[in-house]
Amino acid sequence: MMRSSRFMLVAPMALFGAAGIGLLAYFFMPGQEGPFHDNLVPELIGFCMEGFFLVGLLTLLQKSRERAYRKELWLSLRGALRGVLSNLDIALLPPNAEPARTEELERDLKIVPRFLREVSNSRLDLDSMLALKKECAETIGLARDMIPVAAQLSARHMRWWIAIVNSMRQLGRAQSREGVEQSLFLLLENIIEFDAVGF
Repeated sequence: MMRSSRFMLVAPMALFGAAGIGLLAYFFMPGQEGPFHDNLVPELIGFCMEGFFLVGLLTLLQKSRERAYRKELWLSLRGALRGVLSNLDIALLPPNAEPARTEELERDLKIVPRFLREVSNSRLDLDSMLALKKECAETIGLARDMIPVAAQLSARHMRWWIAIVNSMRQLGRAQSREGVEQSLFLLLENIIEFDAVGF
């Protein structure tokens, strides 16, 4: 649908541009005189230029709206991971440090790679692992329901979102420290890949 609407804007723009160039070439051709050449052709050139720039402006507005819409979809998906990332942030929090803000957890593309590095160099306590397992178990339904939202962005977004859902399921069902750690690594890596696709 987006492609067809984009074509409907680009096609008239190309038509106005080609017509304007043709009329300009005709206007500057030697030996062309008369009322049509002197009066009507300049008006037609002006009309084509106005149409070209108007359609171009509409195209820019449409692209801006599409980008804003895609960003909202992406943010809604990342927002579904906020609880898991918040629990992980608290688990890795140094003494006397403040937890990350909600906006940072949802929007900052550097925070998940940071979590992955910190998890690799630390050992989560039992309470933190249980909190992560519980959060994944509670969030898995919402994450699964949002697969169609990821599909609206692209096939790559959907593929990585399904991978995120699967790693969340594994983490929620893990029965050992090793299982929790492996599933957590996989979840963070999948989120990084999802973020890398952009919006």
